[in-house]
Amino acid sequence: MTDFYNDIRPYRDHEVSAVVDTLLSDNEFIDTLIALRGNRIAKWVPGLVRLFARQTMKSQLAGVSTIDGFQALVKPRLDRVVEATSYFSYSGIEQLDTEASYLFISNHRDIVMDSAYANSVLVVEGHRTAQIAIGDNLLQKPWVSHLMRINKSFIVKRSLSGPKQQLAASKQLANFMREAIVENQGPLWIAQREGRAKDGNDRTEAAVLKMLTLSRDKATESPDEVLGKLNIVPLTISYEIDPCDVMKARELAHGAGYEKAPFEDLESIAQGIQGQKGHVHIHFGIPLNQASLSVPDAVSLIDHAMVTNYRLFKTNFWACEALGYAIDESERDAAEASITQSAFLARFDDLSEAERQQALEMYARPVLNVMASKDKV
Repeated sequence: MTDFYNDIRPYRDHEVSAVVDTLLSDNEFIDTLIALRGNRIAKWVPGLVRLFARQTMKSQLAGVSTIDGFQALVKPRLDRVVEATSYFSYSGIEQLDTEASYLFISNHRDIVMDSAYANSVLVVEGHRTAQIAIGDNLLQKPWVSHLMRINKSFIVKRSLSGPKQQLAASKQLANFMREAIVENQGPLWIAQREGRAKDGNDRTEAAVLKMLTLSRDKATESPDEVLGKLNIVPLTISYEIDPCDVMKARELAHGAGYEKAPFEDLESIAQGIQGQKGHVHIHFGIPLNQASLSVPDAVSLIDHAMVTNYRLFKTNFWACEALGYAIDESERDAAEASITQSAFLARFDDLSEAERQQALEMYARPVLNVMASKDKV
């Protein structure tokens, strides 16, 4: 049987053992684990520490032969990261069927943690874990690709140059995602736009939804009918503190001419996992179950959900005030805070004025979007 999605799909159970062996033999993977654990001895006796780390990992992974088994091994470690770096809450999941497959279209703030928080909720509430979309631009190291795909990630090809190649890749991705939903293979997670919303403005790119319609049978279906069959659920994640805020502000201040350093995305992944986040809240929206759903209507519904379901924190209001915006002080006072105003603003003391402006605007944007939505009513 032809595997049409072999180069983009998550790994399957029969592939797990070989992938685990490949990871354990990769020195860069082992060294990354050592660095994440902050092992100071490694720089003096790297070979010995690497040997010990490899043997430890081999022991922990012994007997893991399925995707579910691998995720069960990872979950306690992820739970410890969540507990150490954030206070986490969620809402809306009760309106979803544990046996159904949904296409979660989410705002995107952190490369790894956005979907990790979502999967954490799904597990606790008795749902299957989601297959996660990840851009091939992030898979710069072979071990990263292996690690993501063994953890149920599927690949979005963004590095293709020719229009024919791009179209073929988009059709392949659209067909893969549709089959997963229609055949009830479990939920999927995809960002509402290409890349993170580094400026804090959670707006859906129509191109993402247009891509999804490429799976249609042109003889029998309209694009609107395809979107109506995908069980789309808007997913909104809110961070009190963005652990990558300084990195994002520096990039935004440099503008279009900014060039990322080699493996800068891997640094963002590490910072996003390890950095303090304060209160993180995730809201599962109402499924967009309609017989026909146009791209413009889907964009509007998802964007509205992002604005109305975003949890505003005092950090968002403090940023508005620092920029000179008038705010509703009662809403600010009612918002939560795990950090003082002075400590929050001090995060940007080492930035240039242009970078500080970008950082504050990043936090202020969700408040400004809420204010704009109220003006439209």
